[in-house]
Amino acid sequence: MNIGRSIREVMKKRGVSASQLARAIPCERTNVYNIFSRKDISTKLLWRISQVLEHNFFEDYSKEYTKKCQNKK
Repeated sequence: MNIGRSIREVMKKRGVSASQLARAIPCERTNVYNIFSRKDISTKLLWRISQVLEHNFFEDYSKEYTKKCQNKK
């Protein structure tokens, strides 16, 4: 799971710009663009982004984990 890509997709669906997310987190707009290229992220930052975008990215990770575990059986 590429968390940066997932965040960008949810932002697009919600109509939230990088500037809006940056103000809400808070951070610089350039940092938001850096987040898009990340494959992982701190739980603290992901929690804040989840709240702002009203999307449970932790649930997404959990589903991905479950799917990978089932594939190993």
